[in-house]
Amino acid sequence: MARIFRSVVRSAVDDVFAWHARPGAIARLTPPWQPVRVGAEAGSLRDGTAKLVLAGCVPWVAAHDAGGYEPPHQFVDRLANPVLRWRHTHRFEAAGPDRTLVTDHVDTPVPEALLRSMFAYRHRQLAADLAAHQRYRHEPLTVAVTGARGLVGTALTAMLTTGGHRVVRLVRRPAETADERTWQPDDPAADLLTGVDAVVHLAGASVAGRFDERHRRAVRDSRIGPTRALAELAARTPGGPGVFVSASAVGYYGPDRGDEVLDEESERGQGFLADVVADWEAATEPASAAGLRVVRVRTGLVLSPRGGLLRLQYPLFAAGLGGPLGAGRQWMPWIGLDDLAEIYLRAVTDTVLSGPVNAVGPEPVRNAEYTRTLAAVLKRPALLKVPSFGPRLLLGEDGARELAFADQRVVPRLLTDLGHDFRHRRLADALGHLLGTATAPVFEDSMAEGTA
Repeated sequence: MARIFRSVVRSAVDDVFAWHARPGAIARLTPPWQPVRVGAEAGSLRDGTAKLVLAGCVPWVAAHDAGGYEPPHQFVDRLANPVLRWRHTHRFEAAGPDRTLVTDHVDTPVPEALLRSMFAYRHRQLAADLAAHQRYRHEPLTVAVTGARGLVGTALTAMLTTGGHRVVRLVRRPAETADERTWQPDDPAADLLTGVDAVVHLAGASVAGRFDERHRRAVRDSRIGPTRALAELAARTPGGPGVFVSASAVGYYGPDRGDEVLDEESERGQGFLADVVADWEAATEPASAAGLRVVRVRTGLVLSPRGGLLRLQYPLFAAGLGGPLGAGRQWMPWIGLDDLAEIYLRAVTDTVLSGPVNAVGPEPVRNAEYTRTLAAVLKRPALLKVPSFGPRLLLGEDGARELAFADQRVVPRLLTDLGHDFRHRRLADALGHLLGTATAPVFEDSMAEGTA
């Protein structure tokens, strides 16, 4: 039975088809709430093969059908060795000047209701990514990325490659492909950044954990020294990168700021993380001194069911076992993963950005409101308050203060002043997109997201 999903995106047919043909497209379109990961991308939309890995390591192998390949209007994939009938025709037709009607025609017995949220997500993601690449259009760049396999790195590298840029992954093991280079964090090779236009430095040990001396040392040592060594290398590489983008964190403002509105001009706070972030940002100075454009992305709580806080909360709240932390009055500076990836894209391509940039949503919320919103998105109650001693047992007194109960009303003043177009200004919209409960297309001129 045919399942048909349509929407109109604000891009020309050639651009829409080209986006799908580039590396990273399948990663950008895979819904994060589903227990699926990308095993391998197809080398060609004409006759390549892509592999997804489902829960329990069950493979889903999609083979592209050369007979259905009609660039720039159509490509087809089908389930290889099927236990289930699945033939997916991707169709692109002009719908006016720089408008494309995107149609997903799926021949399968899977009920439409089970597919609707997935294809609604795909259409929103496609439209928003294409719009981002139009806003930050740039000649193809070679971008070196550390931490490329992490939560943020995976999203960002796929966004860069679907935009036509080349990503060179800096890895700590022996390089295995032409797009990998071995990186020794404390002593990078002299030619590591040769031919690189931009550096995005994301690597660092997870901050989450009990704040004992060992954990503090790992957090600090994985950031300060490697950042300085990479910045120094970028500064002295002949014909090397012109921009150095480094991850940073809202921990710079300290954990106890209450209702004070914090923007990029606000004073740094007190505490372990504030000290680490201040030194981390200072470690980029060699690049600044050499005339490189340096952007320090002060990131808030990154929302994705694939990692971080939301990954832990999702099964609990889905089971109706969620609730606020303590009194729930602490401010939470959140940002959706895709908005964060787009801020990094802008940092790489937009010469207006430099210095510290608060990468948070424009509407921070208190923990109690966050809890109510997450529960409402999942249509579950959230009545079980988490007592304050729980995080203290897990994280220690300092860890609980700096992580679980951090109170930071951070706003993206610089981005707001630049008229930055956030995909999700409201927490409910971000969570609905990430968790598959949103079914509306992203643009007003989109058609209904599904008909059968």
